[in-house]
Amino acid sequence: MNALRRRLLPLVLIIVAASAGCARAQNADRPVRSSPSIGASSSAASTPPSTATAPATPTAGATPTAAATLIASASASNPSSPTRARPAVTTSAAPVAPRVPPVSAKARADGLIDIRTIVPDAIIDLRYATVNNFVGVRLYPTDARCLVHESMAPGLTTAARQLRRAGYVLVFWDCYRPHAVQVHMFQVVPDANWVARPGPFADSHEAARSVDVTVARAVADPACAASQRVHGHCLLDMGTGFDDFTDRAHAFASYGVSATAQSNRTKLRTAMNAGGLTVYTGEWWHFDGPGADVQRPYLDAPVD
Repeated sequence: MNALRRRLLPLVLIIVAASAGCARAQNADRPVRSSPSIGASSSAASTPPSTATAPATPTAGATPTAAATLIASASASNPSSPTRARPAVTTSAAPVAPRVPPVSAKARADGLIDIRTIVPDAIIDLRYATVNNFVGVRLYPTDARCLVHESMAPGLTTAARQLRRAGYVLVFWDCYRPHAVQVHMFQVVPDANWVARPGPFADSHEAARSVDVTVARAVADPACAASQRVHGHCLLDMGTGFDDFTDRAHAFASYGVSATAQSNRTKLRTAMNAGGLTVYTGEWWHFDGPGADVQRPYLDAPVD
C-alpha cells in the first residue's frame, strides 16, 4: 500500500493545490481538514515512509473528497490491496482422517497399521476381497483392511501428498497378504515371474512391506468409462489392469502401452520414489518399502 501511495502522492498534491487556488479567498479562515484515506490529523500531516515530506500545513480549502476517491478507486483495482482477500490454495492439505477402528491385537503386535490412518483419502479396492482377481474366488474376508507395516508410513504419506498436490489419490489393490493366501495364489499360477513362490519366511506382501497401487483422479469425472470407475473416482489409464500376466505389465514397458499410459505410470513411480518406495520392474503396480526383501518370520495377523 505504501508503494501505491508514493505513486499517487504527486497527483494528489496537484489536485489539492488546484482546489486550494479556487477557494483560498473565501476559505482563508476555515480549519484545515485531512483526508481520512491518507490518515493525516488536523494538527500535523503524516507522510508514508521513504517519500518526500509534504508541507507541514496543507493549503486551506483543500478538498479531501477528491483525493480520497482517487486512492479508494486505485485500491479497489489493485489485486494486492489488503482490502481484497485472496482465497488460499489448499489442494495439498491432507483431508480429515476418517474414523478407523483399531487393528486387532495380533496386528498391533506385528507393527501393522490401517492405511487410512496415514492416508485418509486412500481408496481401498482390495481385489482379493472380491472375485474380481486372477484366481476368480474371494481370498480375503469382505471386510478385509489394507494393513501395512508401520515402517511404510512415512513413504506412503509422502507419496500420497505429492499426488494430492497434482489432483490425484492413491488406490490400494493389495497390502498385507497372509501366507496361506500366497500359497493358494502360487498353486493357481505356479510361475515365479508373476506370483512369488512361497518360502519358509515372509517378505514383501507377506511381511506387510509391499503394496499394489494405482492412481485415480481426486475429483469425480462424469465422462469416466464404467470400467475405470472405482468408489466414485476415475482410474488413470495405466495400459493394463491389475494382475495382468503379459509383457505390457512390466513397469517400463513401451510396446503396446500408449504414451498416456506410460506417462501415468511415471506419475505413480515419481510419487512413490519420493517416499523411498521402489517399483518391481515386472509389475508397474507393485512397490516395495524399506526392508521388503528381508526374510522374516510369518505374520499371524488377520487382514480384517
